Amino acid sequence: MKIFYNPIFLIITILVTACELNSNASDQLLKIEGEYFGQATPGDTAILFAPNTISTGMNERDFAISPDGNEIFFCREVGNFKYTTIFYSQRIDNLWTTPEVFEYCVNPEYKYIEPHISPDGSKLFFISTMPVDSSSVGNEDIWVSVKEDGKWTNPQNLGPPVNTKSKEFFPSITYDGTIYFTHLDTIANEEFIYRSRYRAGKYQQPEKLCSNVNIGRARYNAFVAADESYIIIPAFGMPDSYGGTDYYISFRDSLDNWGKAVNMGPKINSANPKEWSASVTPDGKFIFFMSAKMGVNTLSELNTQSLLDFHNSPQNGNSDLYWISSSIIEELRLRFNNINN
Repeated sequence: MKIFYNPIFLIITILVTACELNSNASDQLLKIEGEYFGQATPGDTAILFAPNTISTGMNERDFAISPDGNEIFFCREVGNFKYTTIFYSQRIDNLWTTPEVFEYCVNPEYKYIEPHISPDGSKLFFISTMPVDSSSVGNEDIWVSVKEDGKWTNPQNLGPPVNTKSKEFFPSITYDGTIYFTHLDTIANEEFIYRSRYRAGKYQQPEKLCSNVNIGRARYNAFVAADESYIIIPAFGMPDSYGGTDYYISFRDSLDNWGKAVNMGPKINSANPKEWSASVTPDGKFIFFMSAKMGVNTLSELNTQSLLDFHNSPQNGNSDLYWISSSIIEELRLRFNNINN
């Protein structure tokens, strides 16, 4: 049967389809504009970051922002860590997109966690249990995606000598490409913080850091400054802990000596035990950290709707993202210098 096309109808169809596509694209943009997801920046008091949009009733942690401030990555987990993945939001024409699961982190068989962007913005590192190939069984390894022509490429396993048959966690990168990370020592059955220098395009044999960094009964998820001047260490079992795991900081001198770790104090730490993921923004202005502090608001009545609203809101006992001015780091550095001079 011969089909006759009406050119006017065809043009109208194309225009309607284009409008629908543009509408779908615009639907993905939030009415949020400006730096740092449009949030009012904090001073020396920690505040919840992007409540009900990024910090929700789910467990949120592991915040990373690109050096140009136009991309945000963070982690969400549900089901008692059964499902955990990385979310992504991008600023387009100064408007932020709705946070969605990062395109390479959608397989529910694997875990995706702990994103970190290199100081030059060209590489995204994260942890995943993806297997390297179909013949292998995956465990927690460091993966890396490279940005090419403005797009993130398919992630590749970082490989040895950084990745091993044991577990690696929480990559953190310096200006010269050195990678800091946590490694599970299967003999001691403990996690320790290591670093691997990057020379001639290759990672060198990792070295375990000193006891001023590997503190407490357990330590993990350390964030290093891009210039290696300090390292933030979540540690458990310290004598001056506010409760559970606290954030500590150790300062490094020009001879590569790490100073005694200092508790970062009540502006960041609390009695809540879920405090084990922190980062500093590339501009050095703010500290982001995970905490499961409960909110000050209480329910006036227990009913179906009030409990549902509480369950779906931040500060409900699950972990949230907080941020605070990084001026606290300089205060701690001065205190450290005064003690040691």
